[in-house]
Amino acid sequence: MKVRDILRLKGGTLYTITPEDSLADAARIMSENDIGSLVVMAHERVVGILTFREVIDAAVKNGGKFDGLSVYRSMDPGPLICTLETELDEVRRMMLGRHARYLPVIDNRQLMGVISFYDVAKTVVDSQNLENKLLKAYIRDWPEDQASSEAQG
Repeated sequence: MKVRDILRLKGGTLYTITPEDSLADAARIMSENDIGSLVVMAHERVVGILTFREVIDAAVKNGGKFDGLSVYRSMDPGPLICTLETELDEVRRMMLGRHARYLPVIDNRQLMGVISFYDVAKTVVDSQNLENKLLKAYIRDWPEDQASSEAQG
């Protein structure tokens, strides 16, 4: 399975912010939309990612306040990225290797979406559930004469 398949199932809602925006605005957008990350865009290019991890870290370092903090000073300027053609197994390795919870998906320098660790886990579980259902159906429909001869043999 590829990232393209996950995005197709997930839908295409994108949440972005600019480096010049305030961290308080970013936190409000994340809270209102129940999301854990914002892709930071400048001149139609991905320049970073801001996750709840960076928001909390910046606020703690600033005495628990957002006053005067910008997205630029708080964002991760070098996020892991993937493409529509990246295989799910590679995404899992990337996320686990860097403890990344969110990966922007880029195609021809254009932001196509964001894959979260939750999206990856859900896809794996859904795939395993389908496989289990198919195996159970296959076993249930096992031909009687083969089952008898294999049990005797």
